[in-house]
Amino acid sequence: MIDISVKDLVKSFDEDENLLDGISFDVQSGERVGLLGKNGAGKTTLFKILTGEMDYNSGEIAFAQGKKVGLISQIPVYPAAFTVNDVLRAAFSSLDKIKARMRQLEKTMTEHTPKEVLSEYDALTSRFEAGGGYEIDTETDKICNGLMISQTQREQLFSSLSGGEKTRVNLARLLLEKTDILLLDEPTNHLDMHAVEWLEEYISRFKGTVLTISHDRYFLDRVVNRIIEISNGKAEFYSGNYSFYVQEKQARFELQLKQYEKEQAKLSQLGFTLERMKGWGINNRTLYRRAMSIQHRMDRIEKTDKPKTEKTMRARFAERDFFGDEVLSVKGLGKAFDGRTLFHDVDLQVAGGERIALLGDNGTGKTTFLKVLLGEEAGVGKIKFGPTVKWAYLPQIIHFEHPERTLLDTMLYEKNCTVQTARDRLGAYLFEGEDVFKTVSSLSGGEQSRLRLCMLMDEKIDLLILDEPTNHLDLASREWVEDALEEYEGALLFVSHDRYFVDKFATRVWELSDGTIRDFPCGYEKYRSIKAFEAMQIAAPVKEKREKKEKPKPSGGSKAIEKKIKSMEREIEKQETLVAEYDEKIAAASSDYQELTRLMEEKQAEEEKLTGMMDEWEALSLQLEEGV
Repeated sequence: MIDISVKDLVKSFDEDENLLDGISFDVQSGERVGLLGKNGAGKTTLFKILTGEMDYNSGEIAFAQGKKVGLISQIPVYPAAFTVNDVLRAAFSSLDKIKARMRQLEKTMTEHTPKEVLSEYDALTSRFEAGGGYEIDTETDKICNGLMISQTQREQLFSSLSGGEKTRVNLARLLLEKTDILLLDEPTNHLDMHAVEWLEEYISRFKGTVLTISHDRYFLDRVVNRIIEISNGKAEFYSGNYSFYVQEKQARFELQLKQYEKEQAKLSQLGFTLERMKGWGINNRTLYRRAMSIQHRMDRIEKTDKPKTEKTMRARFAERDFFGDEVLSVKGLGKAFDGRTLFHDVDLQVAGGERIALLGDNGTGKTTFLKVLLGEEAGVGKIKFGPTVKWAYLPQIIHFEHPERTLLDTMLYEKNCTVQTARDRLGAYLFEGEDVFKTVSSLSGGEQSRLRLCMLMDEKIDLLILDEPTNHLDLASREWVEDALEEYEGALLFVSHDRYFVDKFATRVWELSDGTIRDFPCGYEKYRSIKAFEAMQIAAPVKEKREKKEKPKPSGGSKAIEKKIKSMEREIEKQETLVAEYDEKIAAASSDYQELTRLMEEKQAEEEKLTGMMDEWEALSLQLEEGV
């Protein structure tokens, strides 16, 4: 069944060029589709068209009849007095109407209530139950906990929240509404890693259809099963997640290039022959006819367009002078703010070449920690950089003292270099041609990050500190930054919610939580496995040790029960062995998050099975003792 159908959709903001140029695609019921494309390709425009927020020039759009559609980017305007709880409760407006009608009917019911009233009440009760009316509070708590919406925040006025907090609450409301089709525009923005992982699990269990725009490559890998890429106003299709898309796109490029080169070689050969035949055929009608035949043959050849290569940054960090191991050490580092301790008694060291990810929930103090390290904010404790160590900092919010200057002037003034050197460095970061005469203030957030990184690249940096370096960047720009950092040989300390970036670079993880920093000397996947294991251990119910009762001596009891008990004891022994074997399997899979999660779930299921068997054994033993 098709849930979303788009046929020959055209949308133009310019008479000479269509943003969406006859785009067509279908999304089947239950599919999870990622919508990709460069910034400005038309992804968000397409979403606005799908929801009726924006009109279009021509084409057809259809949703499956009776299906409810929800869009995360749309935040409704609520009454000024609405709290977060009121917004969340709005998801159940239809159920509230049913409940109100049920209460009306209950007041009118007497001993001689007409059958039609009883029939209506019975029907409403069934609808209320089927819609989850009796699980409203439980479901609300579950989703709020998953999305890190605290009880305190739920009591706040919705209007007092930040833009990110409003988006998160709106996502919660959308999930509570039980929509059939989810249109998600950058759903992981403003979410902590824990909340993102919870959302991924939620979507994996979601029975409806999902169409999402996202630059979160980790999210796309874990959630979607098909990719639609908008390029030059058209749709290209890839049957798989983001990793498959990357590989398949490269394979298609190579195939198209090979086909193009083959055609060009053939055309070149035919062209050479054609020119010779034309020359020879001036006075020879036979040769001239052959020349015309070759011309017709060349005209009939279906020509493949030459595949376009993406522009790539040609950037490398300057060679370093420092090659020691002592880069940075902190002892007893602490910081309090407004009576709240962000972190305390932190003792850590950074060695040459290490790549450390500083992780933690929003508001734990990660950015503040970086600023204390660099002396931008006061703190307690000792901070010591290694001899001759040169560091550089790329903040989350980029600031230029003179945003009115052009890119070229900014480079000339701040780097004190020649015009040619400035243009070469800017060109290496894809600021080419007339782009260098743009003002800094006219750049997007991602472009400003790229410019600042460009200005750092020529410096001999031993420690590079980055705060959310991939924020505001599209997928291509993220890959450009990653390519540049792969060439960097110094120490790297970074804060990021981009799990793909963290997984790619982190060789060590610092986790800031509850005022302390815990050191994990491993990469991101191993860190996730450790955290998943710890969470499972905490969540696992503490099982009371059962003392095996001595097998009661039957005194005329049932032989059948006695036989069953013996059989149960053998089965229990086997089950205990099976459960014990899982501990070894879990230890062996500690570096594989997916496998670890699967094994922990299986172990829990087998433990529950063992508990049931023990309960049955005890019941049988009691029967035997009582002589039943």
